[in-house]
Amino acid sequence: MPKLDAAACAGMIEALTGIAVHAALVIREKARGDGIQRKADGSPVTDADLAAEAAIRERLVRLAPALPIISEEQAAPLQPLPGDADYFLVDPLDGTREFIAGRDEYAVNIALMAAGAPVLGIIASPALGLIWRGIVGRGAERVAFTADGTCGPPEPIHTRPQPQGELVVLVSRSHLEPRTQAFLDGLPKARAIQCGSAVKFCRVADGSADLYPRLAPTRDWDVAAGHALIEAAGGQLRTPDGGRLVYGTPDLRIPGFIAWADPPKA
Repeated sequence: MPKLDAAACAGMIEALTGIAVHAALVIREKARGDGIQRKADGSPVTDADLAAEAAIRERLVRLAPALPIISEEQAAPLQPLPGDADYFLVDPLDGTREFIAGRDEYAVNIALMAAGAPVLGIIASPALGLIWRGIVGRGAERVAFTADGTCGPPEPIHTRPQPQGELVVLVSRSHLEPRTQAFLDGLPKARAIQCGSAVKFCRVADGSADLYPRLAPTRDWDVAAGHALIEAAGGQLRTPDGGRLVYGTPDLRIPGFIAWADPPKA
């Protein structure tokens, strides 16, 4: 298929929103304690993860059969993708630990990668009935959806300027480690709020928070949708030393990142 551009991404965003909503409703139907297993890395996977992944993959194949899909529960692509590839990156249930624990902080992540970089991101919160979505260069929106899958009108969102007072900094509830804590300790006037899943990206994108640092490794599908959303909303996501994130490495791993609502001036 031809290389993706912003117009092509815009033409798919409503269909992708519908896919994310459908996956959110699939997750809602599953009991939080059903079918819990442990993957090779020790992380949990539930029947809800697997059902949401199957629902997303089936619909993505119908929507764009020529685009490869890389998703958390089927992480190995059939063959290595070139660095300029177009493809989907999917985390069908981001925040599985929070889901199992009965918290609302879990999400569905769908990213569209063009030339190896995230250009469209959709994050759905099944518990909150909210979708955050954006296309880099075309803006970002928040959309509410109901229990029958009906979506309300989109509300434009934007990151906020850095405040004069304290920074609101979002950190992982389940994965806060020493390097990120040390970064947080070095920020003047920072108020840390613990939160699970990719909802942290959404709160930076919609102007509710200023910063989301994660200085420990994570995986491509955990980051890509939030990366596109943050940049579409006017923010920036970079490596801890200010460089660009690289996706599609052999282990599909991101060493660390900082998401800024109001990027620091060079």
